[in-house]
Amino acid sequence: MTDIRFYHLLKTPELEALPQIALKAFQSGKNVLIKAGDDEMAEALNDALWTFRADVFLPHGSKADGYGPQQPVWVTAGDDVPNNAKIQIAAAGAEPLAPSGFDLCCLMLDGRDEAQVALARTRWKAFKDAGHDISYWQQTEQGWEKKA
Repeated sequence: MTDIRFYHLLKTPELEALPQIALKAFQSGKNVLIKAGDDEMAEALNDALWTFRADVFLPHGSKADGYGPQQPVWVTAGDDVPNNAKIQIAAAGAEPLAPSGFDLCCLMLDGRDEAQVALARTRWKAFKDAGHDISYWQQTEQGWEKKA
């Protein structure tokens, strides 16, 4: 079964937090898919991956850049996975792709948005009932803390 991690944003804006998670995923040696809620957010995330740290280059692209099969990190609002990613990161508010085919799915949620929190609870139950390995990570002043 797929390892599913819920990341509850409370302190840092998503455009700062998600690139850090993407970097860690990329460092695992597996290709990564970042699923955005719409094309505008996909391009905002694509831009954030260029600028989040001056000392790091995270190779990535989106449909605006092209070359999907060659991109280790692919940013999209669609259902395309041209890089055969094994790790999916779904941005807050995005509809994640089905976890089958991925080793790890990271689902971001904005803790200030009650609708996202409620949807995360529904997804948690559905993924748990399907037999996936699930964990919950909450953002603290010190970083991410595993809560469940």
